[in-house]
Amino acid sequence: QVQLVESGGGLVQAGGSLRVSCAASGLTFSTYTMGWFRQAPGNEREFVAAITRGGFETYYGDSEKGRFTISRVNAQNTVNLKMASLKPEDTAVYYCAAHLGLVNMTATGYDYWGKGTQVTVSS
Repeated sequence: QVQLVESGGGLVQAGGSLRVSCAASGLTFSTYTMGWFRQAPGNEREFVAAITRGGFETYYGDSEKGRFTISRVNAQNTVNLKMASLKPEDTAVYYCAAHLGLVNMTATGYDYWGKGTQVTVSS
């Protein structure tokens, strides 16, 4: 049974930093592209970042470039998202997702999802 469990969300002031992590189990982690998505109330789930299977290539949404950093440790089956210079509009539930294939920036392309972790940025 595949499980993706996010952690590290919370409340942070605008301009601050936060790191969210995702622990994966039940899958051969190194064969999956990993992604982060977020969803705010009333909005569609949107792409935040993705990292290739070996961790050599990373991709970001336009609003996250230069502020967010995705990384992974295959030996620990974990993927992290470090967020800096946070803005109130970054407030959302952040989801970890796994895709058996090449990098995909669309939510429908991912095979497994975590339950999400709330990130709230106060102004």
